[in-house]
Amino acid sequence: QVRLVESGGGLVQSGGSLRLSCAASGIPFRTSDMAWYRQAPGKQRELVAGISGGGTIKSVDSVKGRFTISRDNAKNTVALQMNSLKPEDTAVYYCQAQIYQNGVRDDYWGQGTQVIVSS
Repeated sequence: QVRLVESGGGLVQSGGSLRLSCAASGIPFRTSDMAWYRQAPGKQRELVAGISGGGTIKSVDSVKGRFTISRDNAKNTVALQMNSLKPEDTAVYYCQAQIYQNGVRDDYWGQGTQVIVSS
């Protein structure tokens, strides 16, 4: 059974930091591409940052220089370090796993963790 469990969200003032963590189980973690998405009220879910099984990183322009994604293959976890937070970063943050088996991609999602940045 695939499980992605996020933690680390909360309320923080503008300019502050938070570290999100996602613990994965039931997946071939080392070969899975992992990502963080977020969804603000009334908006579509958007990619924040992703890290491939090989360690290639991508991120949306609005978080470059502020957010850092990393993974620990020994612990099956992926983290998102968020610095210099802004009110517009307020959203529910979701962990995603992309698993490729026999040429077919399956996506799995965590339940989400709320981040609120006050001005």
